Amino acid sequence: MVALTPGKRVVVRYRLPDGRATDALGELLSADETHLVVDGKHGVETIAVDDVIAAKEVPPPPIRRP
Repeated sequence: MVALTPGKRVVVRYRLPDGRATDALGELLSADETHLVVDGKHGVETIAVDDVIAAKEVPPPPIRRP
């Protein structure tokens, strides 16, 4: 897996217990050998590294115009 930096915006694709895949998009709060913690649209998600399919840093969201 790519080394991710806490504080950066990331997208993480991971396996759910039923085998389906889903994505977490948001700020990486922490990362260690066993878990990633992402603060995204659905709240804070703790993801087991063993369940990660792919992960990468992404640019900040576009600025919304009024």
